[in-house]
Amino acid sequence: QVQLVESGGGLVKPGGSLRLSCAASEFTLDYYTIGWFRQVPGKEREGVSCISSSEGSTYYADSVKGRFTIARYNGKNMVYLEMNSLKPEDTAVYYCSAGAVATVLAMCRYNIGMDYWGKGTLVTVSS
Repeated sequence: QVQLVESGGGLVKPGGSLRLSCAASEFTLDYYTIGWFRQVPGKEREGVSCISSSEGSTYYADSVKGRFTIARYNGKNMVYLEMNSLKPEDTAVYYCSAGAVATVLAMCRYNIGMDYWGKGTLVTVSS
């Protein structure tokens, strides 16, 4: 069964760091554009960061530029989201998604082209 599984969420104080992981089963992430999204109840889903399958193009939402870094390790079939200088407004459920033909802009900016989703991991930034 095709699955994406996120991990690494938790409670962290403002200014702290977390690393989220996205792992795949039954398919290879190498050939997919991967995106991290987040959602807070009552708000629209936001594309946080995306990375392409081939040339490694990346996209970051303005709200996370300079603080978050997306990386993929194809040999490990994993994609990571390194989150630094976390703020209370980063609190959300974070989801990873994979799209076979989507560009980073299509996925993260226009929310289209996603084929698979994980169930999410909760990140809470609070003192």
